[in-house]
Amino acid sequence: MAIIRPFQALRPPKHLAAHVASVPYDVVNTEEALKLASNNQYSFLHVSRPEIDLAAGTDLHSNPVYAKAKENFQRFISSGVLKPDTAPCFYLYAQKMGNRTQTGLVALTSVDDYDAGTIKIHEKTRKDKEDDRTRHILELNAAAEPVFLIHGNNQTITAITSRITKTEPEYEFTSPDAIGHTLWIVKEPADIAALSQAFSAMPLLYVADGHHRSASASRVRRILREKNPAHTGNELYNFFLSVIFPESQLAIMPYNRVVMDLNGNDQLGFLKKISEKFTVEQNRLKAPTAPETFSMYLSKKWYMLVPRKDVVDHTDPYKSLDVSILQDTVLQPILGIDDPRISTRIDFVGGIRGTLELERLVDSGKFSVAFSLYPVTVQQLMNVADAGMVMPPKSTWFEPKLRSGLFVHVF
Repeated sequence: MAIIRPFQALRPPKHLAAHVASVPYDVVNTEEALKLASNNQYSFLHVSRPEIDLAAGTDLHSNPVYAKAKENFQRFISSGVLKPDTAPCFYLYAQKMGNRTQTGLVALTSVDDYDAGTIKIHEKTRKDKEDDRTRHILELNAAAEPVFLIHGNNQTITAITSRITKTEPEYEFTSPDAIGHTLWIVKEPADIAALSQAFSAMPLLYVADGHHRSASASRVRRILREKNPAHTGNELYNFFLSVIFPESQLAIMPYNRVVMDLNGNDQLGFLKKISEKFTVEQNRLKAPTAPETFSMYLSKKWYMLVPRKDVVDHTDPYKSLDVSILQDTVLQPILGIDDPRISTRIDFVGGIRGTLELERLVDSGKFSVAFSLYPVTVQQLMNVADAGMVMPPKSTWFEPKLRSGLFVHVF
């Protein structure tokens, strides 16, 4: 069963919501964050990326950075930029990108469920990133950014969501990237009880985006539990901030690859080696239209790669992923990318940037070849997680990204 709880969110008043809402800390670097927040004193980036308010070149993991995060957070509270709700609530958060809308339930989810595997993961985490978010949470004594979770489709949740989203929202605005954001407060006791009951009947939830935030929540709970001799398990640090979306509403974009060199191969030799595992056809198709096909950009030409018979192991949920096929047949044996997590010769380009970015990188001479992939499906993600496996690095790009600062979970 999946345990969820309503909570008293710390959030901006209506007139400041659009100004406070910011992209997640991990999708921008310092320079990008500084540019986004430069003319906006209310941007939550002042809390999530506080180095933007310090001298250029400040070590991102130094004491002054975390101290600045705490200072800015407390300033937001004392000045009324963030205010606590008067009673525990759930919230519905809808995001509209183009013609597609996804609506998730904002709630607290259980660290116990995460630790026990009721909340399943599909990615490995890096200790340095865990260390950073763990300290950030501890300094603020709050979970400032939500974890993006997936739940199985459920009629009760759909019915309640459909009814409430027809009412007047608390927030409604469009961010500079043309994404629509709408928030409703779920405060009726009957709705809170029904939603809690619907989730309690679910065997599993899945982390879509936010593996480091959820892992850090577990570490924070362990630290605070050890410091609290009166620990009961009901303290607010036993729960982390989440937005939980139904699987049917989500779309995953591809995570494309660019490689700096051909690993000592000339172009003809490289194409010959690839043709041993794939049919290779030059065409103008920049993105594959079906799984198990790949578009490759090399010397200002696009090629379509289709695996030959028996190349793909369809019995294995990990090996049958397109990202795994590319890694096992091209990146590792031909291009020498043994571990894409640590190799400095490969980079990853989120699908939101489009194939023009792949062409730009290769045409610039910094990279020699690019691969455009077909996106992983939500079902594939869930299959890998159910099998207790983790996906290759940079396999999924969820869009739109959850905005930070619209609701904060304070311990």
